[in-house]
Amino acid sequence: MSDAGLAAKGAAGRLAISPGLRDALSIWLSGLSAMRDASPHTITAYRHDVAGFLDFVARHQGGAGGLTQLAALNQSDMRAFLARARAEGRSARSVARALSAVKSFARWLAEREPGFTADTILSARGPRHVRPLPRPLDEDAAQAVLDDIGAGRAEEWQRARDVAVATLLYGCGLRLSEALALTGRERDTGQALRIRGKGGKERLVPVIPAAAQAVRDYARLVPFTLSPDAPLFRGARGGALNPRQVRAAMAEVRARLGLPASATPHALRHSFATHLLSAGGDLRAIQELLGHASLSTTQLYTGVDTGRLMQAYRAAHPRAHATQVKPPGNAD
Repeated sequence: MSDAGLAAKGAAGRLAISPGLRDALSIWLSGLSAMRDASPHTITAYRHDVAGFLDFVARHQGGAGGLTQLAALNQSDMRAFLARARAEGRSARSVARALSAVKSFARWLAEREPGFTADTILSARGPRHVRPLPRPLDEDAAQAVLDDIGAGRAEEWQRARDVAVATLLYGCGLRLSEALALTGRERDTGQALRIRGKGGKERLVPVIPAAAQAVRDYARLVPFTLSPDAPLFRGARGGALNPRQVRAAMAEVRARLGLPASATPHALRHSFATHLLSAGGDLRAIQELLGHASLSTTQLYTGVDTGRLMQAYRAAHPRAHATQVKPPGNAD
């Protein structure tokens, strides 16, 4: 939704936002982009969520009233906004994200506009939602993917490329976008890669020997010049490798190996984290390796690990299927 799309018009199909709030929203979004280095995707999502809220408030109150209208909101109004979003078919997670964006904008307004308070908006409670657990591959399946990916490629360099990308995802925990953002400068990875992740946050990621070797093998075979500032991973015609091609390669692997639909490129990153945790890796260290802003995101992997532990317990422990358990005695 462009800034022009935020025009304050009351006609059906147009957003009913006052000129003042429209301008404030544009300034806030520009600040997020410049000061916090937020991604274009994040900016688009925030624009959509906050503009939708401002439009709802105006229509709910019978006209676009600007700051005064926002300051007069009560909890009944906020509940009506959340109920409308759910009625439109948005998931609890999506609605919670929208409310978070609205609160961030309201907090910024309160700091910028003398006399404006956003207490009602900031105290609103969104719907509860359970974050889905990551769905990693087990160690044998992850290794099978690395052994098999690219098998359907006609060119040897393309097979080596697919192996290199998959090995970076599983061996270093990179996001697919991060792997495809590497340039010819990283053709010799060395012992670590400096990765620029979400929100422009940089992290240093150790490179295991297998990943470094896979990238070197690909760089030796690729028929295009890997100049320092050009993409490292190339498509068939020499342009930057499209992520859809990597996803297609994983889909072919799934079919050949009989893996579930959850075996995606991102599942290799999940597998990296889960297998490290299973081997005794420190949660804070894994957070840094993955580039998670919040430890709570990384903690999802503890749920995966605990779930596997309980499955193994129920399957193997001699008392796991007992119908009755005797109360403990008084033995020392």
